[in-house]
Amino acid sequence: MSPQIKGSLPELVRKTVERDVGRYCEDRAPSHLRDKIRIEYEIRGNSVTIVERRPPWREDYGPEWSRVTVAQLRYEDEKWALYWSDRNGKWHFYDLFDPTPDLSAALAEVQQDPTALFWG
Repeated sequence: MSPQIKGSLPELVRKTVERDVGRYCEDRAPSHLRDKIRIEYEIRGNSVTIVERRPPWREDYGPEWSRVTVAQLRYEDEKWALYWSDRNGKWHFYDLFDPTPDLSAALAEVQQDPTALFWG
């Protein structure tokens, strides 16, 4: 087993993220709409950021899809904590959900979005 880089996800946790968050993103945007919207995730250090991507709405904007952050899950002390992003892109701890070792519970909270901080 390779040594863990400080601030990175342990290998087994990363594989779980790739499977579970990957499935969550796939389920969130049906395949027949993927030319109009994609839900993706990015891993950086111990953070997993869920993003919504949309194609440019005007040709003169170029080919790059827009990127809007939805939620961030941070793995600290073997638990997942949720964060939401304000309009300036600053992350804030989502204090209505206690950090949990259960990744699926954290994803369920993002999906339910009782405060409309994640999906609007």
